[in-house]
Formats: sequence, structure tokens, C-alpha cells
Amino acid sequence: MTDATATADAAELSAAERDRILAKAALFSPPAATLADGRRELVGLSREELVEEMVAIGEKPFRAKQLWHWIYHQGVTDFSRMPTIARTMQAKLEERFVIGRPGVTTEQTSTDGTRKWLFGFRDGQQVETVYIPDEDRGAVCISTQVGCTLSCKFCHTGTQKLVRNLGAAEIVGQFMAARDSYGEWPSPTDGTPRMLSNIVIMGMGEPLYNYENVAKAMRIVMDGEGIGLSKRRITLSTSGVVPMMDKCGAELGVGLAVSLHAVRDEVRDEIVPLNRKYPIDELLAACRRYPGATNARRITFEYVMLKGINDSEADARELVRLIKGIPAKVNLIPFNPWPGSPYETSSNNAIHRFADIVLEAGYASPVRKPRGRDILAACGQLKTESERQRPVRAGAAVMKAAAA
Repeated sequence: MTDATATADAAELSAAERDRILAKAALFSPPAATLADGRRELVGLSREELVEEMVAIGEKPFRAKQLWHWIYHQGVTDFSRMPTIARTMQAKLEERFVIGRPGVTTEQTSTDGTRKWLFGFRDGQQVETVYIPDEDRGAVCISTQVGCTLSCKFCHTGTQKLVRNLGAAEIVGQFMAARDSYGEWPSPTDGTPRMLSNIVIMGMGEPLYNYENVAKAMRIVMDGEGIGLSKRRITLSTSGVVPMMDKCGAELGVGLAVSLHAVRDEVRDEIVPLNRKYPIDELLAACRRYPGATNARRITFEYVMLKGINDSEADARELVRLIKGIPAKVNLIPFNPWPGSPYETSSNNAIHRFADIVLEAGYASPVRKPRGRDILAACGQLKTESERQRPVRAGAAVMKAAAA
């Protein structure tokens, strides 16, 4: 077999696997974005879909541009507060549409300033979202699924079974609701520092198992006439869904974070079960292919430090060998305990020995400062009780298909 034939066969297999992943995602689709009274949710529609809705009610396409501005630049949720739209038109819109937000079930603020929301959706499902402030900026950690299908052993979210995917409106709505909480509307366009300056897609769920909804939401976020965050301010975290990584890089080009957490397949198979499907060599090959990865836009490898599991000096040296040639940095994350966890946090000495080895090899290796531990908002601690409300349709047959 020639190299060209092998490459073509690999590409065909990868495309088939992407199709399978996208088809499986449909089993966990979010509910239709229509209220019980028949009104349509406008948040989450693409520009093209918004034009279609306006034309369908007999309005000119330019109305979509007006609405886009009010919804995503100004953050308005009430049609009557859109002065560029005539009152008769406001009433017409009110009859047919709604501009919603996730409901705030609870809001907690940590002693370190981290804020966590439990957001509720129209079908009663819930997710957690976290804002992590820095000096004059900060990141909103967004969830993409109710629950998770990956079952990573050290992650609290992984103990919650997957209920369903979030829709584009529910994903972008988390960021918009966080902005509501901080009063950060309209979108800054004059260089004014944003408090909510970045998005990290690393809350509940595996975003690449809900790719279509995530991609749609991020295109809305990146639109320059609305929320206007650049792709450089968005980081998507994956546990290593290799066939979707290429698609994400080509279509979105956002920053990539990889939840690596181990340097040997036998260890990663245990703590990140997805590794059994996409082992370390395949994952790192996908990282090397990721478009736009440069020294200015490095891939971030997330590495949770587990005492006696993955924190030896030999592990650090193997990590350096594995990522050689990849523009990268390594975020070392002290394990954040949660009730019932079987793991312990590595000692400070072990963490800093590990960091020194990585740093000496030329890779930044910051030790992440735990944020929001007192409100269970730190990395790996997010979980809701939504599995108690798990719909019948996502029962044994569907879950069996999802595990295939």
C-alpha cells in the first residue's frame, strides 16, 4: 500500500467516524426552541435563520440586522426597548418571538471572587457555569451538555450520566446571562477592558460530542456586530475526540486545550476511558495537525495532579518527550477533591518538581491556582442533580447506543 493510499484510507475512516459521532449526538438533541404558547426563541438562531424568520412574518430582511444588534450587542430582552423598531413592529415581534435567558436557580460567589451559577432551562434540566475573574478581565467557563458521557474517574461531572446536549441558545445564553449578572452590556467596542473577556468551553460535558450546537453558538459569539469575541479569546477543551478535532480547527479555529492527565496509555485508559478509543499517540497526532497552533497560539495540555498516579518525575520526563515539537504549554492542576472521590491531591513538592522538569524543557508549566473550591466551582467539581430528572427517551436503549 502506498503512502497516498494509506492517507486516503485514514481520511475516509476519520470522515466515517465523524459522521457516526454527529449521528449519535442527535440521540441527545435539545428540545425545540419553542415555548408552550408557540413563540419562537430568537437567541441561538444564525443570521440566516433570523432573516428567514423575518421574511416568514412579512418583514424585510434588514429587520434581522436590527434584531441582531439589540440582542447580541445591547443585550436587550424586551422588544419594547428597541427604539429603532416601530411600536407596531415591536408588538408583532412580541406576539411571535421571545428573547430568553437561562433561569438562575442559584448564584454563589466565592471568597476569591469566582462566581458560579446553576442555570435552569425550559425542560427543567440544569447546568453549572463559572466566571473566574482576573485583574481587569476574566473567563466564563461554559457547559455544553447536561451531564457527561466520558466518566473520567477524577472528575465530579463524570459521575453524572449524560442527559442531553445543550442547544446553541442554551450555550450562548450562559455567557449572556453572566453578562447580565455583571451589567456588561452593550458589548465594548472602543478598547474598554471587559470583565467577561474570554470563554473557556470546559464546563460540564464534552463539547466535541455536541459539536454542531457548540459551533453555532461560537459563531454567534464571534460575530463582530454582536458579542464580538475573537477566536483568540475562546478556548475549547476536549478529552480527545480525535475525529472532531480536525473539524473544529478547520471551521472555528479557536484555541485548543487537551485534557491529557497521563502519559501512558495504561494509566490514561483508567482515568480517561475515552483513551481506549483514541489513545495518546492518535491524540497527539491530531494536536500536531491542529490549524493555527503556533508559539503565539499554543495548545494547552491540562494535567490534573493525582498523588501516586501520574505525578512522578518519570511521568514529567515522558510528558516532555510526548509533546516535543508541539507549540504547547502545560497547565498543572492540583486535584480538586469532591465528596466520594477516590483520589488525593499530589503534594506541593511533587507538583513543583514536575513543573520544574517541564519548564526546563522549554514549556511553560504554570500550576493552576484553585479557584472557587469553597463553592465547588473549581476544575472537575461541577455537577448538578439533573440526572434525577432524566427523560424516559434517554433510557437504556439510547444509553447503550451512546456507549457503542
